Amino acid sequence: MKKAGPIGVFDSGYGGLTVLKALTTQLPAYDYLYLGDNARVPYGTRSFETVYQYTLECVEALFAQGCQLVILACNTASAKALRSIQQNDLPKIAPQRRVLGVIRPTTEEAGLLTKSGHLGVLGTSGTVLSNSYPIEIAKFYPELTVSQEACPMWVPLVENNEHLGPGADYFLAKHLEALLQKDPAIDAVILGCTHYPLLQSRLEELSKGKIKFIAQGALVAKKLELYLRRHPEIAALCSKSGSRSFLTTDDARIFEEKARLFYGETVVARHIDLSSISFSPDA
Repeated sequence: MKKAGPIGVFDSGYGGLTVLKALTTQLPAYDYLYLGDNARVPYGTRSFETVYQYTLECVEALFAQGCQLVILACNTASAKALRSIQQNDLPKIAPQRRVLGVIRPTTEEAGLLTKSGHLGVLGTSGTVLSNSYPIEIAKFYPELTVSQEACPMWVPLVENNEHLGPGADYFLAKHLEALLQKDPAIDAVILGCTHYPLLQSRLEELSKGKIKFIAQGALVAKKLELYLRRHPEIAALCSKSGSRSFLTTDDARIFEEKARLFYGETVVARHIDLSSISFSPDA
């Protein structure tokens, strides 16, 4: 049997730290290794092929660090790369390992989130253009009406710590109003980007409490716990000593400075050079 390793958590930048925080709260006994591809962020505006290549490189880097299970805590990567990696790459390079995303765990709960049957999705341009949310929601709840709105300015606002400033309200209100113009009956909105939970309180204020905004972290953590219960053979490959480690493709000091905003705690990170990582396919 393969040696157990940490659960890998990947994101193009910092947003996945909000998912990691939920995972460590729900499943604190496991070891986690976070990788942020901060040197190549953002992914949201890049092509499907580029996102796929970048994501595969980072997944292989986490495999090389001993991870047997990797969570793509990035909506763009989940939308543009997950299926290709699961169907085309894993059978060839790591048939016993698993890569999971954040979109399906969210869409499985979609029907429980809205009373009106009208659901909104706010996300990056890449996630919205992929149509992943409407497609996945339709598999579970074909009766729901789903409308989307791309919010390209929201990630930069959060990463530059301007999301609670007065200038941010213009961009938040602009896209929220645009979404509601598409469907005024929307009563629940999925925050389809892991940066957006930091905007949730302000969005609730702007909507005057009439809309329920759903952050993904808790949903993903709940579904991962159920997944590991259903797949004890995968759970056995995830080590348990309560450790949390952090890697970044950019400057580790910058990562540490910004990570606290998303993770809520001080972290110690180290730089990783993806070009120096070589993952050999599992035997």
